[in-house]
Amino acid sequence: MRPHTLTASVIPVLIGTAMAVGQTDIHWLLFAAMLLASLLIQAATNLFNEYYDFKRGLDTPESVGIGGGIVRDGIAPRTILRLAVCFFAIAVLLGVYICMLSSWWIAAVGAISMAVAYLYTGGPFPLAYTPLGELFSGFFMGPVIILITYYIQLGALDRDIVLVSIPVAVLTGAILMANNIRDLDGDRKRGRRTLAIILGRPNAVRFLAGMFAAAYLWTVVYALASHWLWLLIVFFSIPKAVNAVARFVGKEKPLEMMPAMKATAQLHTQYGLLLTVGILIERFIS
Repeated sequence: MRPHTLTASVIPVLIGTAMAVGQTDIHWLLFAAMLLASLLIQAATNLFNEYYDFKRGLDTPESVGIGGGIVRDGIAPRTILRLAVCFFAIAVLLGVYICMLSSWWIAAVGAISMAVAYLYTGGPFPLAYTPLGELFSGFFMGPVIILITYYIQLGALDRDIVLVSIPVAVLTGAILMANNIRDLDGDRKRGRRTLAIILGRPNAVRFLAGMFAAAYLWTVVYALASHWLWLLIVFFSIPKAVNAVARFVGKEKPLEMMPAMKATAQLHTQYGLLLTVGILIERFIS
């Protein structure tokens, strides 16, 4: 399930809920249901990834960055697949509860999100093997979760929640970009066409740095335009962004790039937590 990656589904729920604070009384059971459903869908996505990469012969005991439950620990592939489906089923039940207390339109958005989660590595044309992986992961693990979380609390959306979600989308996509930079050589041999492969490793690292810069620039512009200056607290995470890029420079082997991959995921977490704190401060002082 790769639990160290699951903060990617926690952060959007925290941000969406923080944006709702001060505008309504937070329904904590809805918050808990949304958080658990998001965690289950991401964990299921990781399990589908494990299953289908094994079936396609991409995972070996020597593969870097995989869960390894099948190729290293001997878990039956069907067990991994069944667990993923089970997680989806529980997420659906949680979704029904969420819809009962908010809107059944959430069911349609949730169904699309789950389909994308499956098609990320499942199906005949996996999204993870194309240049669109960063776009889909950033959008569905960023704005979609944030907007749903906000909507189920208030029953409406506004411009601010959309604008706040943009840098989260960028940094979520950056996690996948870092992963694809690390796996570039192996992915190319196996016929993948990720964005990192198309750009080449040096340009992909520059693109990753540009993603970081874009996320911070967007935050600055929004903070100044909205007079929410406490959002600039996210700048305390900049050293982690610099560290992530620096750890990619000059590296060629996947194992050497693991620290950079880890730093990118940590950046997403640090930025998200700091943004949540900044939003809460603004809500309480306004």
